[in-house]
Amino acid sequence: MANGDQLKALFRSYAEGDERHFYSVAMQMAAHEAKQGHGKLAEELRDLLDAAKSRRPSGSPEGAIPLARPKGELASLLTVSYPSRRLSDMVLAPPVLAGLQRVLKEQRHLSKLRSHGLHPRRKLLLVGPSGTGKTMTAAALAGELGIPLFVVRLDALITKFMGESAAKLRQVFDAVASTRGVYFFDEFDAIGSQRGMANDVGEIRRILNSFLLMIEQDESSSVIVAATNHVDILDDALFRRFDDLVEYHVPSADEIRALLRMRLGSYLKSTKAISALTTEAVGLSHAEITRAVSDAVKEAVMHDQVSVPIDDVKVLLQQRQAVRRRTSVAKV
Repeated sequence: MANGDQLKALFRSYAEGDERHFYSVAMQMAAHEAKQGHGKLAEELRDLLDAAKSRRPSGSPEGAIPLARPKGELASLLTVSYPSRRLSDMVLAPPVLAGLQRVLKEQRHLSKLRSHGLHPRRKLLLVGPSGTGKTMTAAALAGELGIPLFVVRLDALITKFMGESAAKLRQVFDAVASTRGVYFFDEFDAIGSQRGMANDVGEIRRILNSFLLMIEQDESSSVIVAATNHVDILDDALFRRFDDLVEYHVPSADEIRALLRMRLGSYLKSTKAISALTTEAVGLSHAEITRAVSDAVKEAVMHDQVSVPIDDVKVLLQQRQAVRRRTSVAKV
């Protein structure tokens, strides 16, 4: 059984609302039982802890994770939020959804897997066009796991002074180790581009080398997510450091229909109307479709309409298509 000091520490951390210390002591008690040969009891304790973590409320910082608010210089490098978003709020291609669900499943059994010398997936590289759900995925993972989402501010991380960027990156990875969360590196190609490219900058090369070393050495319980629209320029060494590469694409016709049903809800029930709008939306990203639909719904609400006119949504989708065509021509 647990000794007196452990029990007092457990009760004290609960009374003080120090959740991180509470879980730490509880895990020590489970490990103690395992050493005493009480394997079944130890496993049951770890399962109870994993279940409690997966049910932790994520709507607000109160009672979620102590010390999750970055302080000092770290506050300029990380922004924190407690998302309530779930994977069910998204429309994802089946392979993407299956991959993310597997990550969540392994994360929810983190202690059990580690007790058997196994490493749960927790380092993800998300690639694909803009607006296809990469940023939303990071928020959904945090929401599903009931842990904070930390967004790494690359503008504050990258400086012109030799060695300073790597020192700041070390602070970020120290936070990764000390406070469990989802740590999101958006527009990752800013630091992950291939070494030796024509626009290679010395400080960027140094921060990439530091990132490769730090992510390889990291054995924390946090989830690290990097996202890029330009996978083709990433350094080859990066791919070996991530557990999974998740590819995003503009939605298929079936996914567009599901997205329209989700976003329009009770404002448009006609199956025929959904099919017509799907044709107009083919080729657009999830974000572009969502914005067009949202604008149409807002207009209907402001005019006290109980439904959204299909022609209004069509026009907005067509406008998005026109912007996309102009952007494509400009790139050429």
